[in-house]
Amino acid sequence: MLRFLKAREWNVSKAHKMLVDSLNWRIENEIDSVLERPILPVDLYRSIRDSQLVGLSGYTKEGLPVFGIGVGQSTYDKASVHYYVQSHIQINEYRDRIILPMLTEKFGRPITTCVKVLDMTGLKLSALSQMKMLSSISTVDDLNYPEKSETYYIVNVPYIFSACWKVVKPLLQERTKKKVKVLSGCGRDELLKIMDYSALPHFCRREGSGSSKHSSSNADDCFSPDHPFHKELYELTNQQSSHKELLKMGSLHVSIPEPDPNDAKIVEVIQAEFHKMGEQNGSTNGHKV
Repeated sequence: MLRFLKAREWNVSKAHKMLVDSLNWRIENEIDSVLERPILPVDLYRSIRDSQLVGLSGYTKEGLPVFGIGVGQSTYDKASVHYYVQSHIQINEYRDRIILPMLTEKFGRPITTCVKVLDMTGLKLSALSQMKMLSSISTVDDLNYPEKSETYYIVNVPYIFSACWKVVKPLLQERTKKKVKVLSGCGRDELLKIMDYSALPHFCRREGSGSSKHSSSNADDCFSPDHPFHKELYELTNQQSSHKELLKMGSLHVSIPEPDPNDAKIVEVIQAEFHKMGEQNGSTNGHKV
């Protein structure tokens, strides 16, 4: 209840509606059984991992999970939107049902949030074509998993992000602005203040690495389907499904809630900024800025 109250600026009636809507969304879309629905065949799952770059790299010194996200190099072009949303929700549910309770027990105090490190390496104007996908995933998080991220650290920032950030930042709620930290370079030195080197996402480990996509061994690359986090999650979904008499094949078609009007406005501003840059550079298709 506290998370939903924070998300609605302590307005009780709005928070109540948000919570009830979220519970109904979970029931209607069978979210409680999402970890019983492995993405099959395994080659499809591996393709999703190669094009939806996200993974758990470690934990902060205070015990918060550290998720790395390859924003600039995620292509979302190997499967339908339903599979990508399903995969994202599975990661959320695994975090909330398995990882956070495990850390709470280990540290002897409630651990309910995580840290996200967003890598902007390779961000291009062509990312405009992914806005619908990113907006769908963001809406699912905002309305059904509110206040789960303690801080967003943004690293390897190109000009295109800096330009968008200038126009988007004033539109954000104050509590959101406080969570976003744009770091210089790969952010290594700043991040080492809150986590050990072993917990750094692979794209933060050295300056000028040039790529967030599989730039190190599979054991260190938190995006890789062979990383322990992804292997454990996939094995869990397979084990859970084996207990069912009939395994439902195909993607989980989750209904995407309507975004908050303020969030929809932010998406429109980003799209307008991308179009403006594209016109200035003579292209909106793959031009790197």
